[in-house]
Amino acid sequence: MQFSKRLQPLQSNVFADMDRAKAAALAAGRQLIDLSLGSSDLPAEPHVIEAIAQSLHNRTTHGYLLFNGTKDFRQAAAHWYEQKFGITVDPETEVLPLIGSQEGTAHLPLAVLNPGDFALLLDPGYPSHAGGVYLASGQIYPMPLLAENNFLPVFADIPAAVLAQSRLMVLSYPHNPTSAIAPLSFFQAAVAFCQQHNLVLVHDFPYVDLVFAQTGELETRINSGPLPITHYPLPVTKSLVPSILQADPEKSVSIEFFTLSKSYNMGGFRIGYAIGNAQLIQALRQVKAAVDFNQYQGILNGAIAALTGPQAGVKAAVATYCDRRDAFITALHRIGWHVPTPQATMYIWAKLPPHWSQNSIEFCTQLVKQTGVAASPGAGFGKFGEGYVRFALVHDVPVLETAVERIAQFLS
Repeated sequence: MQFSKRLQPLQSNVFADMDRAKAAALAAGRQLIDLSLGSSDLPAEPHVIEAIAQSLHNRTTHGYLLFNGTKDFRQAAAHWYEQKFGITVDPETEVLPLIGSQEGTAHLPLAVLNPGDFALLLDPGYPSHAGGVYLASGQIYPMPLLAENNFLPVFADIPAAVLAQSRLMVLSYPHNPTSAIAPLSFFQAAVAFCQQHNLVLVHDFPYVDLVFAQTGELETRINSGPLPITHYPLPVTKSLVPSILQADPEKSVSIEFFTLSKSYNMGGFRIGYAIGNAQLIQALRQVKAAVDFNQYQGILNGAIAALTGPQAGVKAAVATYCDRRDAFITALHRIGWHVPTPQATMYIWAKLPPHWSQNSIEFCTQLVKQTGVAASPGAGFGKFGEGYVRFALVHDVPVLETAVERIAQFLS
C-alpha cells in the first residue's frame, strides 16, 4: 500500500513520542505526574456547563450545523473581540467558528500555499503550525527564536530567495513553548513586513488572557471609551497583550486564531474561532466546508455563555496559574535550577542543566522513566528548541512541588 509523501514529515510528533514514554513509565509502575501537555486541569464554569446541558434537551440542536446556524456565536465572538481590543469586527464576513484554533492553523495553509511555497514559522513553535504546511505540500523556513532576542524573530535575517517564494508567516504571542510576549511595536513591524512582501500574516492567540504582568510596550491602552453594546451586556475588558489586528486594523493581511481551551478551560469541547481579513476567512471557510460542518450546537451555546457571561472564572484561572508558576519557579531555584519567571502562558521554558544541554529528548525520556515526571523536550518544538524543556503548570501546587523533588533526585 502506498501513501502520500506529505505524511513523511508527520511521522514524528513531540506529544506522540512522550505519550509512548509515559505509557512505558506507567507500565513499569511509576506514579505519573504529567507536565508535558498544556491541557488545563481546571473545570469550565458552571454557567457554561449549564448552557450545554440545557441544549441537550432541545431536539432542534441535534442535527447538522451549517454556517448560518452559527450566527449567534459569531456575534458573541465579534462583540467579545470589539470590547477587548477596540477593533470593529463584522460577524458575517470576518469571523469563522473552528474546532479549536489548531484546526485553523492546520487548514489555512491549504487555502494559501501552492506546492513548494514557503511558510515562515517560529522555531521553536507549536507543532501543528508545521503540520499544516506539510499537508499543503509547502516548505518551511524556520525563524529562530533566541533568548538574546527576547524570543522574537529577526525579519531582516530571512533570505531574499526564501522571501520570493514565501506566502505565509505564522506568529504566536504569548508564545508556546517559550512563554515570550511581544509588544505592539513588534506586531506593527510584522504587519509592515508582510504588506511589503505580500505575505499572509497569521497570529495564533490562545494565551490572550494568561498574562501575569504588563511591562513596557505591553501596556497597550485603547483610548476610546466603551463601545456601544448592541448584543450582549459585557463590560469592556482591556487586554494586557496586543492583538495583531491592533497593528492591522484594516485587516489588510492578517488573521487571528482564538480558542476557548485556555481562558475558559474548554479544551475538550474543541471550540475556537478565526477573526480577520474577509478574504482569508472565506478561503478558510471553503476548506472547512470540504472537511466538516461544525460542532454540536450545544457546544456553541456553551461558548456563547463563556464569552458573554461572568468573567470571574478567567481571572481565577490566571491567578491559579500565577500561583503555580511562582511555586514551581521557587522550587526549581531551591534545587539549584535557575530559570527565568515567565510573564504569560501556562508553561515554564527551562534551559537544561549543562550535562543534558543538547539532548532534551533523552532528558525527558529518562526523567519520566526514572521518576514518573513527564515534560516536553524542547527539540520537539524545532531545532532551536534544543537545550530546553517545557513544563506545563497543569497540577496543583503540592503536586508541582512533588514533581520538583523528584526532578532533584533525578539530577543528583
